Amino acid sequence: MGAIGAGLAVIGAGIGIGLAGKGATEGIARQPEAAAKIQTAMIIAAALVEGVALFAAVIGFIATNAGI
Repeated sequence: MGAIGAGLAVIGAGIGIGLAGKGATEGIARQPEAAAKIQTAMIIAAALVEGVALFAAVIGFIATNAGI
């Protein structure tokens, strides 16, 4: 079960980063003068999502090896 949870966490993170990237791209297209602020916020958000996904994947693998 832990491996399934780890996989779902990584898939969810991928979808979330994709949607955030889509929103950032649309925002930059609408307001090119705000590109630097939008890009900075997007990079920070993507890094936080990746950190949570990595943490969830590690917990899932630990749960798999522990037999939970």
